Amino acid sequence: MDRIELLSPAGDLQRLKLALLYGADAVYIGGRDYSLRANATNFSIEEIKEACTFAHSLGKKVYLTVNIVFHNEDLEGIFDYLDKVVEAGIDAFIVSDPFIISYIKEHFKDVEIHVSTQNSTTNYETVEFFKKQGVKRVVLARELSKNEIKEIIDKTKVDIEVFIHGAMCTFFSGRCTLSNYVTNRDSNRGGCSQVCRFAFALKGEETKFTMATKDLNMAHYIKDMIEIGVKSLKVEGRMRSEYYLATVIGTYRKLIDAIYNDELTSDLIKECDFILDRVANRATSTHYFLKEADETDQYYTGRQELSNQDYLGYILDYDEKTQEVLLTERNYFEPGTDVEIFMPSGKVIEFTVQEIKNQEGNILDAARHPEELLKIKVPDVVEKDSMMRIKVPRKEVV
Repeated sequence: MDRIELLSPAGDLQRLKLALLYGADAVYIGGRDYSLRANATNFSIEEIKEACTFAHSLGKKVYLTVNIVFHNEDLEGIFDYLDKVVEAGIDAFIVSDPFIISYIKEHFKDVEIHVSTQNSTTNYETVEFFKKQGVKRVVLARELSKNEIKEIIDKTKVDIEVFIHGAMCTFFSGRCTLSNYVTNRDSNRGGCSQVCRFAFALKGEETKFTMATKDLNMAHYIKDMIEIGVKSLKVEGRMRSEYYLATVIGTYRKLIDAIYNDELTSDLIKECDFILDRVANRATSTHYFLKEADETDQYYTGRQELSNQDYLGYILDYDEKTQEVLLTERNYFEPGTDVEIFMPSGKVIEFTVQEIKNQEGNILDAARHPEELLKIKVPDVVEKDSMMRIKVPRKEVV
């Protein structure tokens, strides 16, 4: 039996490589056109080729989003684009338009079709319909309960993908027009301005109103997903940072592997949940999975999003002779700071910073300048592309 897939977003080539190195089984990306995250850097055709080559060298996959709501003018150039990305080596399309689904099925029989969550699929009859159209996988709407998901899987036997982490849309699985009216940016064609997160002044009220949702966090229910037969666990966030993706993907990788290795404990879940909470700047909930979503799953008023400075540096290299790492600084730290380095393999080392040197070897009293290249001594071998952060106080969560 195949293990459940961990699917990561990737807004550019560097984030794609990190997501795969930190444990994603597949990544989903957007090209420069026809994608719902127009503000992400996104991928040129040459970058898609490089992404597919890199992923396939690891035995992993690349899925391409072509999931905008197509207007007449959006069809211009689409056939040539589809030819080019298939030639580049993608493994699947994520789509929502019925015509695009039928065109891909007719012309690219070896490329899987995944129906986007943008289609808002909420019942088993719709999944059966897509199955007859040759669709391999359906990404369900985010507004479904555990029992509804299980019923769909049991009655259709279609591969089902669900979101497990990240931002939630206030509107039904992304079908928003508020952005169009308020900012003249079409959220269904990649222009979402996140109006639902604006703070609106209400007449006669001192407190501003927001309809923003809390983020999704399913760390406590990954085993449930596996048991009911979900095929793929999807993380949201093509515009998220490298540190965010490495932390979130690495953490869910740890949880998934622990389940299959029969090593999952309540302490591990609490620790992973704590790490996931620290990397984000919004409160989280499980939304519809256990119950109908209500006011406890949204902010409404008094919302705060305070970023922490946990992320200290990106590891560029390790010198075995000096036992030093070369890192790019991200946030302030100084000698005496308790830190940990987490690695693509899942290994974590903890230590106290003793000395900080710049690239010329001069000793510094503190790391004060983001992007500066620094050297620090470490107690163990460190993998390239590791990251250093403030030591997570595990004793507080277990």
